[in-house]
Amino acid sequence: MNFASWPPLLVVDVEGNGANPPDLVEVAALPVGGGQPDTSTAGAWLTKPLHPVTPFAARVHGLTNERLAAEPSWEEIADQVHTLLGASWICAHNAHVDYRVLKAHLPKWEPAGVLDTLRLAKATYSGLAKYSLDALIKHVQPDLSAAPAQRHRATYDAYATAQILIAMAAHYDTWDQLVAAAVPPGLPGAPIPEEDPTLW
Repeated sequence: MNFASWPPLLVVDVEGNGANPPDLVEVAALPVGGGQPDTSTAGAWLTKPLHPVTPFAARVHGLTNERLAAEPSWEEIADQVHTLLGASWICAHNAHVDYRVLKAHLPKWEPAGVLDTLRLAKATYSGLAKYSLDALIKHVQPDLSAAPAQRHRATYDAYATAQILIAMAAHYDTWDQLVAAAVPPGLPGAPIPEEDPTLW
């Protein structure tokens, strides 16, 4: 894989307050360039949700209502998030969830395309019992020594997802092959199926 051929790409992860639909409590966006995550230009934001964090969600990511009480509202950081994301490609694990939540919070944002490491892993590592992020970390064994925070925080999960994406990309010769395997139907960047030629 020639990583120099990749368009601008950010691996994203979001954490929510446990409601449905969720309010955001954390967003991370980690650029990937030259086959490496670029933590020096990454963005990470904590935000106080409109509605309280549920006890279950707080147990998962550790972000309690008390911890978020002094953080800015979404309206205060939305423009910063939108500016960093721009029109780049994004990648996430089970990407339709992150895309849907971000799109609900940033209605005018539209990425060039959406890679899903869950979909890509099923194409790349057929036969695994599970394809959760934890299962892929165990299978791929990426170097996460430089990952910020801890599992289930957006910054850590984005870093882990980026390393897994880079590892899987080595199984593909071109960006277009990667896209064909990794973009879920109906999301931005999905290859348009060729129409069958007609007699006319």
